[in-house]
Amino acid sequence: MPDAIKRFFAPVPESVGLARDFVLRTLAAWDLEGRVDDVRLCVSELATNALAHGTRRGCGFYVTMSAEDDIVRVEVHDSSPRRPRLRRPTNDDVSGRGLHIVAMLCDDWGVEERGVTGKVVWSRFKTAPAAKGAPC
Repeated sequence: MPDAIKRFFAPVPESVGLARDFVLRTLAAWDLEGRVDDVRLCVSELATNALAHGTRRGCGFYVTMSAEDDIVRVEVHDSSPRRPRLRRPTNDDVSGRGLHIVAMLCDDWGVEERGVTGKVVWSRFKTAPAAKGAPC
């Protein structure tokens, strides 16, 4: 199993794209690219939520990735203890769909409290190693 890897991202909008790139590079290094698009989009949504709703002024967020057996777990750590909630956006709303997207794409997700230092929003994905060529 690969070791868990953690990366800090600054509290700037560009960090969402950097978090997506981090996920892509990590999954490729682990040879676990089967659900890369799902994982990448979920990290994008969770990182966006961390910046918009979960970080205190001037505080960034962490993304942690781990893999065990056929499961990839992605965590976004932020500094706010406020728990995310599923919203009910109307057709005219321009936001509020992020957690719905996460719930549709991952196999499981949830929130863990970190006491006074915030929370972790995590998602899990069943995956398999990338194919290494055609079978003989």
